[in-house]
Amino acid sequence: MTIEKQPSCEDPSDPDLLPVAEALARIEGVLPSLLDDVNQHEVLALQRCLGRVLAEDITSPIDVPSYTNSAMDGYAVAGANLPSSGEKDYQVIGTAWAGRPFNGGTSESEAVRIMTGAMMPDGTDTVVIQEHVAVVSETQVLIGSDTVAGKNVRQAGEDVQAGQVVLHKGEWLGPAQLGQLASLGVDRVAVTRQLKVAYFTTGDELKSLDQHAGKTLGPGELFDSNRYTLFGMLSRLGVEIQDLGIVRDNPEDTREAFKKAAASADVVITSGGVSAGEADYVTRIIHEIGDVAFWKLAMRPGRPLAFGKIGDAVFFGLPGNPVAVMVTFYEFVQPALRSMMGASLVQATTLTAQCQSPLRKSPGRTEYQRGIMEIDSSGQVIVNTTGKQGAGRLSSMCVANCMIVLPPGQDSIEPGEMVEVQPFFGLV
Repeated sequence: MTIEKQPSCEDPSDPDLLPVAEALARIEGVLPSLLDDVNQHEVLALQRCLGRVLAEDITSPIDVPSYTNSAMDGYAVAGANLPSSGEKDYQVIGTAWAGRPFNGGTSESEAVRIMTGAMMPDGTDTVVIQEHVAVVSETQVLIGSDTVAGKNVRQAGEDVQAGQVVLHKGEWLGPAQLGQLASLGVDRVAVTRQLKVAYFTTGDELKSLDQHAGKTLGPGELFDSNRYTLFGMLSRLGVEIQDLGIVRDNPEDTREAFKKAAASADVVITSGGVSAGEADYVTRIIHEIGDVAFWKLAMRPGRPLAFGKIGDAVFFGLPGNPVAVMVTFYEFVQPALRSMMGASLVQATTLTAQCQSPLRKSPGRTEYQRGIMEIDSSGQVIVNTTGKQGAGRLSSMCVANCMIVLPPGQDSIEPGEMVEVQPFFGLV
């Protein structure tokens, strides 16, 4: 008898697998966007908008700064009257404080003591910093000819002009954006509502921590880690999370879980049950009650990744292996969720680094290998592998700080070759 082998994740390539780029294009082509529907927007107080997506352009109602002011502590003078050589004696006729302007003008040989942020007095356009002034007395200073006219002054509207669009529809609101809005006197803005994301894991072998923490696992049992990983990744996106727990490997429970999730969420995410095993019911049930766009990709880890729709809800069926869950989430689910929220920037930042480790790679699929990126003594960005790349080695994601992305046509990598990397964390 001859064994007829079926395609599997161990194969170096399979022409029937969908390339990563095509999968991303198919996903983007069917995703709804909350940004396009004004009924999916909500107006919130500024302090509740961190991590949300702006649903409207913001036009500044004022100039920022709203008045011309000093950028340094020093003395305000008229630039046209500065000495052309030597030093010039100035009479100090008062002080301008931030929030307490100096009332009055200045003549040719007069100066006003001024603090950072204070409004420039009438007749002045230059600030000589206090370190460059010789103080003769409280009412007399000497200023030299090396002073540059117009220096150390922030002009009204220098940062933002009234009527200028300062933030655009689709921008992700971070700390800087909140500060920018506050500087304009804007206390409430329209943002897209939070996406509702329901998720569950599948598997008779899985045990939940809330019921089995501290207990001994039985033969063949595993603690369910993927739900906690998914919770962490989703929480960072600011979505409304519905944890539906563990669903057992039978068609009735799987079907009921899908119906419940799709009825209450915009997106349904599962982990496990998308392979071709006899107990893998997720893909079978999705074909029965929904539409499946694809479920096998030319990538590693994460070959059994399902995508489709259940009614109006978008569906992602992630693999069961912990690393594959994280890779497929970051490469497919996270950009999709950001796109649905209306964010204009959805893809991860990539860099080029010199690989210091030999990497095994078969052509025909995209591979995501865990790496440790750093800058060497010469300023070169370099990356090393974390070691063995098994899809069950979640510890490798704990020590990694980037993903090494190897495209389909790439063969194995030798030390010294350049590779593409995706850093895990940004500064802001």
